[in-house]
Amino acid sequence: MTTPDWHDHTLPVADRVSLLLAQMTLEEKVAQLGSRWVRKSAEEEETVRPDADPDTDPDAGHNVAPMQDVFAAAGTVSLEDASRHGLGHLTRVYGGIPVTVEEGAAEVVRQHHVVLAGSRLGIPALVHEECLTGFTTFGATVYPAAIAWGATFDPDLIGRMAAAIGRDMAAAGVHQGLSPVLDVVRDYRWGRVEETMGEDPYLVSMLGAAYVRGLQSAGVLATLKHFAGYSAARAARNHGPVPMGRRELMDMILPPFEAAVKLAGAASVMNSYSEVDGIPAAADPWLLTDVLREQWGFTGTVVSDYWAVPFLATMHRVAADTADAGMQALTAGIDVELPDTLGYGAALVERVRRGEIAEELVDRAARRLLTHKAELGLLDPDWTPEASVTRAAGTDLDSPANRSLAREVAERSIVLLEAGTALPVLGTDRPPLRQVAVVGPCADDPRTFMGCYSFPNHVLPRYPGLGMGIEVPSVVDALRLELPDVKIVYEQGSGVQGTDRSGFAAAVAAARDAELCVAVVGDLAGMFGNGTSGEGCDAEDLRLPGVQADLLAELLETGTPVVVVVVSGRPYALGDVHGRAAGLVQAFMPGEEGGPAIAGVLSGRIQPGGKLPVQIPRYAGSQPGTYLQPPLGADRTDISNLDPTPLFPFGHGSSYTTFEVGDLAIGAEQVPTDGEFTVSVRVRNTGTRAGDEVVQLYLHDTVAQVTRPVKQLTGFARVHLAAGRGAEVRFQVHADRTAFTGRDLERVVEPGEIEIMVGTSAGNLPCRGAVRLTGPVRTVGADRRLITPVEVIQDAR
Repeated sequence: MTTPDWHDHTLPVADRVSLLLAQMTLEEKVAQLGSRWVRKSAEEEETVRPDADPDTDPDAGHNVAPMQDVFAAAGTVSLEDASRHGLGHLTRVYGGIPVTVEEGAAEVVRQHHVVLAGSRLGIPALVHEECLTGFTTFGATVYPAAIAWGATFDPDLIGRMAAAIGRDMAAAGVHQGLSPVLDVVRDYRWGRVEETMGEDPYLVSMLGAAYVRGLQSAGVLATLKHFAGYSAARAARNHGPVPMGRRELMDMILPPFEAAVKLAGAASVMNSYSEVDGIPAAADPWLLTDVLREQWGFTGTVVSDYWAVPFLATMHRVAADTADAGMQALTAGIDVELPDTLGYGAALVERVRRGEIAEELVDRAARRLLTHKAELGLLDPDWTPEASVTRAAGTDLDSPANRSLAREVAERSIVLLEAGTALPVLGTDRPPLRQVAVVGPCADDPRTFMGCYSFPNHVLPRYPGLGMGIEVPSVVDALRLELPDVKIVYEQGSGVQGTDRSGFAAAVAAARDAELCVAVVGDLAGMFGNGTSGEGCDAEDLRLPGVQADLLAELLETGTPVVVVVVSGRPYALGDVHGRAAGLVQAFMPGEEGGPAIAGVLSGRIQPGGKLPVQIPRYAGSQPGTYLQPPLGADRTDISNLDPTPLFPFGHGSSYTTFEVGDLAIGAEQVPTDGEFTVSVRVRNTGTRAGDEVVQLYLHDTVAQVTRPVKQLTGFARVHLAAGRGAEVRFQVHADRTAFTGRDLERVVEPGEIEIMVGTSAGNLPCRGAVRLTGPVRTVGADRRLITPVEVIQDAR
């Protein structure tokens, strides 16, 4: 009989992987756990892109003092040496420098051949790229940042967007995308708020699961990050320690990851840089093995965040050196080290041979990665590097279909905080405008529409001569098209950052001479302090960056109506503006089509329907937090002089029509602790225009063994209604949706009264009732219900 061969794709994947592992040496198995990032030297980049500026490398912030030696050492290892026994991953072939899709594909083929030449068994490497705002490569569509996805409250739309991103990546030969970010916002000052989908675990769960399904539908592995606790660092400081107990971690931080694993079948997880209660995630077997795998049943790969393995030695100092760090990470459950092999590799082989770590742990990790490779077809006998990129040639990474989808996400994400007296500017009851002043640092700089991991902000600052690589109209450009009969006068006024007020006088004069002033303020994303939002760009407080708040103050004194548009990656305090502005609009980094989307909302052509995925604070010094607080944290009391009440609550968003929510009906007065009940309301468009409303269901456990939030989102539905039309929105709520982590760290459903609240934001809940859970306290396990199904029944016409 012929011995079965691991190339035989008719065999079950598990059998093929076992056959392959049996033929591999220890060195070959360890090689599968590593990666290599081939980045051009300054001299090479000068040849490829003569305008390169190596002094503005956005990744230079990673090269901090504790990392300098290991980072430099990784940079001296050639791809040939790194793949001497094979290789697990190729890192960011498209995303490191600006290349056309054809150039990137050629480089992918070249690197594949280097890996194959070093692999005795001919095992290809996986290719991974960033995709936080789209495929992060030159000339690709830049979609809105994730915080804008949250504002859509539209999982189906986010799933469609992710599928489009995945199709472009797959066409270019990319196998794995490092997205979505499922961190739940706990402090608005954190720089990476822009990369999250908001402050509510259920909202993040539903949108995150939709993104995973969309990306993986195109054959690209999704990577959940950052697992877990990163968003709750003390004082919102990047990489800071997380002073969080296990209960809060389990109830507020972990649910989106659990949902993405169980509901969407996420293929990969990336660890958080942070420590939680003194234990770095990269060395935490409870998190990476007990919870992720044994409780949730995750079977994919855990990849390290970039350099997180050596960080155990150089930054956390829980390991003696990088070899010790590698042993700790592998033992905890990190399967693949990114972006370069530092803690794994030869040092790990040596430790195994000395008996300091079991070879079974290497086999465990290698099996998981090889399973991905088999499932993706990389272990098939007919796989070739050239065939993997055949669809790349001629692929338009910023196609009209992509731009249309980017426009749809942008339009649905913009939040009308308050129409005031001036919006929409083309209202039927308003006299025609002759002159509008558009001022502010975000009005004519389209980079402000994009997140820190968009290619134009992440890489192109090093290549000023290349421009944006895509067409991105600014707000000024878009308003000139939107209002062709209106004279648009633009003045910058100030920068996003800095203290320069020299432009104030011209901006104020322009506002005085106009009938309306549109002030566009906010953020410019960057990396490690080179921006006001983004990784390593944490804020001291929630005042608008630089002197923008002072610019607004002077504009508001002119007597001209001022509409304030905030284009940002985090919420900023608007208490000093509220009540004085003629309109307030929040646009969370709306991507390449953000300019036309903002202009359309201002004119009234677009009916705004976005909702806040984070609160808007009243004061810059307000204690940053979220709406998910127990009574002493959520309510204003005489105990403290500080008022935690937000200016605009979670879930808020206005429009140019009006809606009513009423007729609450609860299917039962009481249900057992393992039962379920229905909650239904009617929503009606009482205005004169069609529009979208997001009906939101909140629950509150009135008496529990541990303190509970005064309200928590448990279900939602975005409903489109024509003027005068209505619909019934029906939620099916299982008792599991009231579960929480009790005093003994077991998740339980308790008997007692559950308050039910339904409305259009956490601050507007006109429909209130209650249901009583009866029976014993019930411990819920891994099979608990994670979603609240919702049905929208439109009125018969």
